[in-house]
Amino acid sequence: MQRLIFATALVIAAPAAAQSGPFTDPAAIDAQVAAFTGAAIGTPGGARHQVDRRLRLAECLQPLALAWHGRGADMVRVECPSGAGWRVFVPVNRGSTTAPAAFEQVEPQIVVERGQVMTVTVEGRGFAVSQQGEALEDGAIGSWIRIRPEGNREVIRAQVRTPQRAVIPLG
Repeated sequence: MQRLIFATALVIAAPAAAQSGPFTDPAAIDAQVAAFTGAAIGTPGGARHQVDRRLRLAECLQPLALAWHGRGADMVRVECPSGAGWRVFVPVNRGSTTAPAAFEQVEPQIVVERGQVMTVTVEGRGFAVSQQGEALEDGAIGSWIRIRPEGNREVIRAQVRTPQRAVIPLG
């Protein structure tokens, strides 16, 4: 009889032990997402659903990093920066009152104007070659614009990295 009670106790305690092991508690992720968005789960601006309780994410020894993610900031990216790290994406309901700019389509800020002289860099593995060029169109950080290199009639396309620099990445 004692063996039967002991075996039953192990079976009942096993799921609790598996959850309290060296894993990050999904409820703690939910709480941090709610604090980040300023809205509770299921409400406008809050997470659509709880984080899946079946997830077994390694215990995070550093504070979690949270940031808006997605084209319309319709998710929260939650990352563990310590150890091997992990990343999960939590979908949120539209309609946040705490971060309206995150959900609106924001016009990119133009940092390069047509006619501006800038540095164009071709970057590859272990090398970088730079040359001056003239921007042939306006551009924001991350956008691809047409540029005419100095002393050349050929037009190239490069990605704007800073207001004075565009890059053509190779490989």
